[in-house]
Amino acid sequence: MINKDIQKLPKSVVTVSVTVPWVDMQPQWDQTLQKMASEVEISGFRKGTAPLPMVEQQLGQRLQDEVLKTAMPNFLIEALKGTDIIPIDYPKYELVSFVKGQQMQFKATVTNRPAVSVGNYKTIKVAKTAPKPVTDEEVQKVMDDLFKRWQTRPGGGATSQPQVPPASAEASTGKQGGSINFSASAQGATVGQATQSTSVANVPDDEFARAMGALSLSDLKDKIKKDLESNVSYNNELDYEEAILQEVEKITAVELPDILIQDELNRMLVSLQRRVADMGLLLEDYLKGQGKTLEQIKSEWTPQAEKNVRMELGLADIARQENVTISDAELQAEVDKIQDARVKKQFDAQEPRLHLRHALRQTRTLDLLKKIVGG
Repeated sequence: MINKDIQKLPKSVVTVSVTVPWVDMQPQWDQTLQKMASEVEISGFRKGTAPLPMVEQQLGQRLQDEVLKTAMPNFLIEALKGTDIIPIDYPKYELVSFVKGQQMQFKATVTNRPAVSVGNYKTIKVAKTAPKPVTDEEVQKVMDDLFKRWQTRPGGGATSQPQVPPASAEASTGKQGGSINFSASAQGATVGQATQSTSVANVPDDEFARAMGALSLSDLKDKIKKDLESNVSYNNELDYEEAILQEVEKITAVELPDILIQDELNRMLVSLQRRVADMGLLLEDYLKGQGKTLEQIKSEWTPQAEKNVRMELGLADIARQENVTISDAELQAEVDKIQDARVKKQFDAQEPRLHLRHALRQTRTLDLLKKIVGG
């Protein structure tokens, strides 16, 4: 029977000292020796047939290392049974003492899932502002940008079939999947007419509008305005959700583990790296331009990372209190929506599915909060 001594330290760090008698260690030792012996070659014996004492002598420290690799995690799990400790990171192991035939002593350090206390979230008050109206000037700005791109498309002039990719229009409107695009159907419809034209228009006209997938210039303006209004409405909803989450963060009490803060900082840095890459730069070059080191950036971002983690933990605790769950069928339905086969294949593994389930649960909880806040 193992002996254990559990010490809870600040920031949810826990140390577990475990002592395992040899009688409990021996089965693991013998099993590992048998497994490794099947792959050992010793002169004078066929592979896997050498006497175990000879194999054990040849393996030496390798055998003990292999035993400990399996034994320490198994005995840590046993030591934590019946406790309130739920590790949220990989344990760090330290062997204190072990010799074959004698007891093993080791220490494991883990980060426990922190205790979270959320105030009365049902009293949160957040006013949802009306979306800002889209002006004619904003519509015209997008129109001018689209027209400039259309004029400078590869091949140039109205006598060539437009080759500008759909993403150009989406970038102009700021809305992914907008209704304005250089669609193949629109291109095909205007090719016959375009070949009869002898010059490029200096101002947007119906030919340009048809190239954008609209029926006319007036129709194109309507489409642009609808796309902009949809984008404004979407961002307005994001601002509303962010305001609610800010209120959740304020009423969430938790001692934040360092590992969660570091994980959030790493996530923020990955996001920065992607934005910098879109600018055609390396993160190192970007930091030099800012006159800052990576450590300075992380130090500046730490307060925001702490808020983000507190917000995340608070929302997760509300999900627990409200019994918000995601069924296996709902999870699979989300996976089935993924079009990229390579990306979809990744969700065959358990860890990505756990992350997706958590994300869906958080989203559903936020939707519930919006209903509560909205009365």
